[in-house]
Amino acid sequence: MRLTFILAIIAVFTGLNTVVIAGEADVEEVRAEKTGEGTYRFSVTVRHADAGWDHYANKWDISGPDGTIFGTRILHHPHENEQPFTRSLGAVEIPQGVKSVIVRAYDSVHADGGREMNVELPD
Repeated sequence: MRLTFILAIIAVFTGLNTVVIAGEADVEEVRAEKTGEGTYRFSVTVRHADAGWDHYANKWDISGPDGTIFGTRILHHPHENEQPFTRSLGAVEIPQGVKSVIVRAYDSVHADGGREMNVELPD
C-alpha cells in the first residue's frame, strides 16, 4: 500500500500517471491439461491495463506449494489492445505427488502482487 502511494505521488509530480493506472497483473483463468506422465499444458488468461513498453504484463509462472517454479511464460510485448489475453505453455514437468500449483502473473513495474490462482492438477 505504501509503495502504491509513493508511486502515485511520483506520477502526479512527473506526469507518469500510467504507473498508477496500470496496476498489477491479475490471473483471471487457468486451464491445465495433462499431456503425458508428469507433463502438463497450461493456458492462462491475464488482465493488466498495459500502458506501453514502460508498464505491461511481462510474464506468468507456475509454481508448487513450496515455491518451486516449474515453468515460466515470458510475454515479449505489451497487450494494450487485447485484454484480457490468453497464452499457453506446454511441456511443463511437475513432480509426482504435487496435486496443485499456483499461477502468478507479473508486470514490468510491480513484479508480482496481483490476483493469483491455485489450480488443482487433472489426473
